[in-house]
Amino acid sequence: MTALPRILLTGSPRFSAAPLTQLQGERGTEAAWRQALAAGAPAQALVGVQGSFAIGLDLDNGVTILAVDRFSIETLCYRVVDDELRFASRADELADGAEIDPQAIYDYLYFHVIPSPRTIFKDVFRLPPGHFAIFSQGRLTVKPFWVPNFQAVSTPNFATLKSEFLQTLADSVQSQLDGSKPACFLSGGTDSSTIAGMIGRVSGQKAASYSIGFEAEGYDEMEYARLAAKHFQTEHHEYYVTPQDLVQSIPRVAGYYDQPFGNSSALPAYYCAQMAHQDGVSKILAGDGGDELFGGNTRYAKQRVFGFYDGIPPAVRSAALEPLLMNRVAEATPLLRKASSYVRQAKVPMPDRLQTYNLLERLGVAEVLSAEFLKSVNQSGPQAQQTQIWAEPKATNLVDRMLAFDWRYTLAEADLPKVRGTTALAGLSVGFPMLDDRMLAIALKLPPDYKLKGFKLRWFFKEALRGFLPDEIITKKKQGFGLPFGVWATRHPELKALAAASLESLVSRGLVNKHFVRQLLDQRLAEHPGYYGEMVWILMMLEQWLQQHVPGYKI
Repeated sequence: MTALPRILLTGSPRFSAAPLTQLQGERGTEAAWRQALAAGAPAQALVGVQGSFAIGLDLDNGVTILAVDRFSIETLCYRVVDDELRFASRADELADGAEIDPQAIYDYLYFHVIPSPRTIFKDVFRLPPGHFAIFSQGRLTVKPFWVPNFQAVSTPNFATLKSEFLQTLADSVQSQLDGSKPACFLSGGTDSSTIAGMIGRVSGQKAASYSIGFEAEGYDEMEYARLAAKHFQTEHHEYYVTPQDLVQSIPRVAGYYDQPFGNSSALPAYYCAQMAHQDGVSKILAGDGGDELFGGNTRYAKQRVFGFYDGIPPAVRSAALEPLLMNRVAEATPLLRKASSYVRQAKVPMPDRLQTYNLLERLGVAEVLSAEFLKSVNQSGPQAQQTQIWAEPKATNLVDRMLAFDWRYTLAEADLPKVRGTTALAGLSVGFPMLDDRMLAIALKLPPDYKLKGFKLRWFFKEALRGFLPDEIITKKKQGFGLPFGVWATRHPELKALAAASLESLVSRGLVNKHFVRQLLDQRLAEHPGYYGEMVWILMMLEQWLQQHVPGYKI
């Protein structure tokens, strides 16, 4: 294995203790970290550090400390070999001689990413967000130094909270600007539009904004990006991604990641970042995090509806509603069918209920995956991990607990790696103002009904920005850089050929059933391109990664 440095410091940590801030300014970040950790209480020291960071340090006492920030904006992987702890930013940097982990492949197909601490390689692990590790005398201990703790203010004052929010947002954006050309992604949604506007407000310069469009009905929201660009007078740039672009870039993007990664928005994000790089931008700001901190995803409202069932007295549920609605007659009766479906879903405990529409399970695990492959994995593993993560936050409200759940699975494991990876591939650095610890502190103290008021998503966020954002953007439905891959795969022969060859290769590896692949490509994809295209995409990206990293892999 190639020798790796024993010091790894990435990100932009901010030390809350004034002496450490001074030391950082005078002698650098490493000196500040060493001083902070010298007292021997790493968890306490890490709680006092804000911003993005990943650290790997051998201390003078022979102990090695690893840690990553609260959202894993930065990333750190580790492996113990012959009683030696090795660490690096990427899993593949530690993979020399490591085998592929079948369970990681299963997790990927379930989540469309591989959640930490597992990686695609056996015995190579990724430190979860808000965690640290201590390696001493051959023993490794991994613990959280921070878990979400929601403590809503008892008597909220909207005007006061709005003023604090707007100032914090401005400060967060300001702290991410590095003096180079100010730039941002601009999808036309509330988050990216807010960042575009705040860049202009705090810098006194027009933000360079970058948007991606698609020539596909129902997928293009360039109209809103243009509206925001005009409203904030940004220096606006657009690019329309084509099916041929995907054919050319899919292998490159898939192979760049240190393990299989199935978030389909990675391709448009890459083209957006590439456009910015060609325009002379060195750092671009992204709006990720606003939905997850302030209650903007539709599933929050949907799960609140199911939560009402818990308020019905158990005796009424068991003696009346369930016997009436949970039977074949009710399911076959038009007037009762929806009520029956509601009760069945409401009875599923959280967080399992969130996976009711999990793509792999809906299609049938045994239908999709080979029997030989399934012998090597634990199919209940993903649910077990989710149950553990669901229980960790200090939260009494369903909405807050769902937010914290998304901080782990949506942000740390999917959206942030998507943006971090594609911007790095394009030659840019990236900042996430919405995920500033000062913004996090506001989210933790907002009352739940400021996040979801009735069924109004992001109530406080939108009301606080009313008058700053155009009303059309405040009221629009969320979309983002959604990729019309399924639609294009049915119309573009070269793209469909790439997908078909990828899926057929997975069959030859012993991972996927041949009958399923044939039915998926020949029938289902054409019937519902948006739905089945997602499964084609995650299988294709898995194969594209395997071809470039472990081409000979088979079950």
